[in-house]
Amino acid sequence: MKTNYLLWSLLAVGLFSFGVLNTNDYFFNVLNVLGLNGLIVIGLALLMGYAGQVSLGHAAFYGLGAYTSGILTAKYGLSPLLGLFAAQAVVLASALLIGLPSLRLKGHYLAMATLGFGVIVHVIFKETISLTGGPSGLVGIPPLEVFGFTFFSSRQYFFLIWAVLLLTLLFSLHLAHSPFGRALLALHDSEAATQALGYDTGRLKLIVFLLSASFAGLAGSLYAHFAMFISPTSFTFLHSVKLVTMVVIGGVASLWGALIGAGVLSVLPEVLTVFEDYDVLIFGVILVVIMIFLPEGLLKGLTTIWQKRKFHGQTQDSLSR
Repeated sequence: MKTNYLLWSLLAVGLFSFGVLNTNDYFFNVLNVLGLNGLIVIGLALLMGYAGQVSLGHAAFYGLGAYTSGILTAKYGLSPLLGLFAAQAVVLASALLIGLPSLRLKGHYLAMATLGFGVIVHVIFKETISLTGGPSGLVGIPPLEVFGFTFFSSRQYFFLIWAVLLLTLLFSLHLAHSPFGRALLALHDSEAATQALGYDTGRLKLIVFLLSASFAGLAGSLYAHFAMFISPTSFTFLHSVKLVTMVVIGGVASLWGALIGAGVLSVLPEVLTVFEDYDVLIFGVILVVIMIFLPEGLLKGLTTIWQKRKFHGQTQDSLSR
């Protein structure tokens, strides 16, 4: 846990320094998107890597958070902060509705249930034109205002989004190392053994699912007020798949790995734009190479390579003596 504190502190200092020194709005915008994706994948890492449950509908929770905040503030004049809390209530109620029946079943029923839920929610976003704006999107969403301070610029949102992400990461790291986190790991390895130890596995899965959905809904609310415009194209099934891919690429059973995966899949497409028509092809090749040569994720794979090189170097030094 001491290593986690050190890494967390270094990340916080690095981000604060970047926020103070950088003046380019483009970099702030890219890192804001990365931060929002990171907030979602931290919850997904807890759900997938620790509890062993797969969700293919987190884009729907992301969208519900965004649309609830957007509609309540743009159409009904509710304050953004109250809209954010209302969005959390809607997301948690939806997650409870999906999670209660499906999480009590075995196998990949949660994945199938969330897949169907995501498709239904996306259709609602598109078809309820009078409420959501339909395919044209929802405009007029006000900027976020917290205790009299209004967030306008990308730099201001950068500090807000990453502060929320860092606090969420710290909370999740504590949770992962708590008795609850160890119970989730036991659940991942064997549900029958976890039940034999006296745990209510259905309750464990439901709690972590609600927590994961809540992170996604919070990210959606922040996104709505940051962009001040939302449309259904941002919350498709493909975005859910992309979020799951971020967790897998970084390393399923690691919160730090999930953040690395979010960073790679958020920043890499921006870097590859210099290749114009070939950027998607190169992006796909890079992902395939990662999965072939680092099947356990970037974090664990690179750590293993570094340890092998270190051991090899120590061996060579011993032989040379």
